Amino acid sequence: MGQTFEFSFKSKLFFIRFGFLFLLLALWEVSARLWVDPMFLSPASKVLFALPSLLAKPGLANALGLLVLELTLAFLGSVLIGTALGLMVGLRATSRKQFLPIVLLLYGTPQITILPIIMLIAGVGFSSKVTFGITHGMFPVILTICSSLQNINPIYLKTGLSLGASKWQTFKLILLPAILPNFFNGIRLSLVASLLGVLLAELFASSSGIGFFTRQFTESFDPTALFGLILIVVLISVSANTWLTKVQHKMSRKKG
Repeated sequence: MGQTFEFSFKSKLFFIRFGFLFLLLALWEVSARLWVDPMFLSPASKVLFALPSLLAKPGLANALGLLVLELTLAFLGSVLIGTALGLMVGLRATSRKQFLPIVLLLYGTPQITILPIIMLIAGVGFSSKVTFGITHGMFPVILTICSSLQNINPIYLKTGLSLGASKWQTFKLILLPAILPNFFNGIRLSLVASLLGVLLAELFASSSGIGFFTRQFTESFDPTALFGLILIVVLISVSANTWLTKVQHKMSRKKG
């Protein structure tokens, strides 16, 4: 009975998502053919059929591979640095009071303002793009961990202390279970933020790669290639997010 209900729910969810995607593509197609100047927007069908020729452009496949590498490194760096800083800030109430407002202030600051500083320090190219991706992606992880630690019932900590639990046992048996449920939500947000940071750096700090092709297609008024490139980047993001969701579900089932 439970498995049947779960299958039915997943089927309905699939059709809802598919229907929404179909409506979005239909709106895109109709808008491009009837209302918007073709110089600025190409129909969805034209963009999809042009994908093979787009991928055959010299250097584009290498640029996409470089983007995936930059995103991977930026995401891993964001998770590692964000986790370390989140634990440092969130483990103690005093550190939360002192440093969490600073973290929120930095998170609310437009990151594009520090890109010139990153370019001066890391140079123009691969390292600056990865660094800028990390500065975008680490904040969701930090805030997720701090929020999870802040919401722990103090009774659990007092109980562990009264039973003689060591710091490692307290972390493993009390703190870690409180962090994990929201941790994957945080790293999924981190993935999107890291991609945003890498793409922004690509646009402003890259003489090749996806940023170069984006500027080239924009300046040459080639909406078919431009929207095809955007579609490919969206597919990369969705694929990575879907993989993280599956990993989260597998870990939840093992825990259950």
